[in-house]
Amino acid sequence: MHACEQPRIDAIHAFDARGVAKRFRHAAIFGALDVLTPGESMRFCNDHDPLPLLAQLQIRYGDALQISYVQREPGAVVVDFRRTARGRPSSANGRLAAGR
Repeated sequence: MHACEQPRIDAIHAFDARGVAKRFRHAAIFGALDVLTPGESMRFCNDHDPLPLLAQLQIRYGDALQISYVQREPGAVVVDFRRTARGRPSSANGRLAAGR
């Protein structure tokens, strides 16, 4: 079962990128993350590992965003993004916790 199909935890907002046109995905993701308040999370679902996006997020948000894999296998990638602070730090020190 793909982790996006599992019951949603109240503190986690789902974002299924598979249904968003590729040309709009990054802007939509940035917009969604910008409105999260500290402590809120977004569960990102995709069909491939978004490594370029993760690098952009680390540059854009730094320590204000925790990144952790929920599921990481071919065709099914789920990543939780948790806002830890307000604003957009210029630091590139975001946290990436790889797991399966």
